[in-house]
Amino acid sequence: MTSTQDRPTELLEPEPPALLAPWHTPEREALQQQARRLAHDEVLPVANELDPRKGLLPESLLARLAELGYFGITVPAEHGGLGLGVFEYCMVSEELARAWMGSASILARSQGLGTTVPDAGRRADLLARSARGEWIGAIALSEPDAGSDLAGVRTRAVREGDEWVVTGRKRWCGNAEAADFIQVLVRVRDPEPGESRSRGLANLLLEKERGSFPAGLTGTPIDKVGYHGFLTWDMVFDGVRIPAGNELADPGSSGGGDGPETARAGFAEAQRFLNTARVHTAARAVGLARAALEDSIVHLQEREQFGHPIGDFQALRFAVAGMAAQVEQSRASYRQVAHLLDLAVPSEREAAMVKLEATEMAVRVTNQAMQLHGGNGYTTERQVERTGDARLTTIFEGTSEIQERIISDRLLPRSPLT
Repeated sequence: MTSTQDRPTELLEPEPPALLAPWHTPEREALQQQARRLAHDEVLPVANELDPRKGLLPESLLARLAELGYFGITVPAEHGGLGLGVFEYCMVSEELARAWMGSASILARSQGLGTTVPDAGRRADLLARSARGEWIGAIALSEPDAGSDLAGVRTRAVREGDEWVVTGRKRWCGNAEAADFIQVLVRVRDPEPGESRSRGLANLLLEKERGSFPAGLTGTPIDKVGYHGFLTWDMVFDGVRIPAGNELADPGSSGGGDGPETARAGFAEAQRFLNTARVHTAARAVGLARAALEDSIVHLQEREQFGHPIGDFQALRFAVAGMAAQVEQSRASYRQVAHLLDLAVPSEREAAMVKLEATEMAVRVTNQAMQLHGGNGYTTERQVERTGDARLTTIFEGTSEIQERIISDRLLPRSPLT
């Protein structure tokens, strides 16, 4: 496997133009450098050891991420978090994804997820646990027949006294068994005639022990071709009981499950979550593409043919130039949209745009990197093999086609006949 110790030092330093960006601050630069060094010195060696055998993120690495406060980047400082925004969350995630996709993805299972319970005191406690890395969860949205179409969720929750009883099936739930909780999107009532299909959905908080499933819940790991570090699950809920007080509220309201339905964290809250998730995915895609670019630069200097490094060939040099330009463009785009989200500017269209472009870019760049590596690019002996995870970024958090639908629906009103 190619040694990163031979990588030119300048590839680990901040890009000079970034210092002139309107959103640059010394604090952000310091955070980026901290995350970059962590990724290079600590995450990458672990990934090189564990990813080839589909290993899981070790507890030692999770503890290190918690020590640096990365599970609470967006958690308010009064609850022990870093009190930062989507911008910093995505910036750190890019750096981690450059080393190992799973290490960036696990951050999304915290950041205050699963904390909007009605009781204020309990909510504060969960936020503090989240910031410390002691409240890392999973989110169960998709089903076998409801992925892109979340309004079609069929998993049912029926109220029995002080509990919800959940029955149904969820798929593509990452980190489920290892989690402290699972946030489950369920249907609590059918929509009335004339109502949107998304009405009657709610999010329930299923608390659990790490490393096991509670009574009534069984899971089967999905054998993936990549994206290792944690397991992804297909789960069956058979009468799983969740306390009524664990119905999550819309963060924008003060009500809970017993209040008006507008206070219920259902479909609308899932969509808001996905806006941030899509920008986060764009950042991870940039990290993967950057890894492919940097590893290619090293390889082109090391690999010799016809008596000199293959990096001397114009065709390959120009390929690297195109890769670098695409990575830089997508980085600027995701940071712009992250900035908008931090300003609370409605940005569903922009989040879809950057997710679409950054992930498709990552597929192109990583594919080009494998080509530049020749036969070595199709082996598990080189780090560039892991950047193939870019293919998945065009699928989760909404496929590229779903992003195109979101964007086009906001640009081009549909005819009443369609």
